[in-house]
Amino acid sequence: MATANPTVFLLMVNGQVESAQFPEFDDLYCKYCFVYGQDWAPTSGLEEGISQITSKSADVQHSLVWNFPIDITFKSTNPFGWPQIVISVYGPDVFGNDVVRGYGAVHVPFIPGRHKRTIPMFVPESTSKLQKLTSWFMGRRPEYTDPKLIAQGEGREVTRVRSQGFVTLLLNVVTKDMKKLGYDTSTLDMQTSSVIDMSEGILK
Repeated sequence: MATANPTVFLLMVNGQVESAQFPEFDDLYCKYCFVYGQDWAPTSGLEEGISQITSKSADVQHSLVWNFPIDITFKSTNPFGWPQIVISVYGPDVFGNDVVRGYGAVHVPFIPGRHKRTIPMFVPESTSKLQKLTSWFMGRRPEYTDPKLIAQGEGREVTRVRSQGFVTLLLNVVTKDMKKLGYDTSTLDMQTSSVIDMSEGILK
């Protein structure tokens, strides 16, 4: 009996939000979520998660280590809207209020295999010195109502932001039936360890 041709392909992603570098801050936790196109649907795993609070390590790098697991499988009929993972980092200010310490996003690697990604993080800035002073006293820093917005281009050009910190991900990527549907990523020669330039959306 002949096997029917597949109508969808699968993308399996597992790994971890490994660590972060925020020299000015301590006792931070992170959240992650996935953003994807209309033709994509998760079939198993978790679309979002929140980590434990971690403190700086005692070594010279003073890394914040989470090793927070990621595990999800998607199905789709075409690569448009390839999933992105959005990372948000939070921690206490001087008054003990939880405030955002960084946002960042990166596409899930297109090539099967083990990948390391270091994401530059950023935070929104107040538009004036008065607003900045007021938000500092009130403990309500500028932040996005929905972190998924940073994975989209609309409206980003009117937001004032400041670079702050880095987050490192380790991801294992497996695809199934992509070649049967006419997509071949195995011949691409790309470096699997790279820093993502969020302003231009390219690999360096």
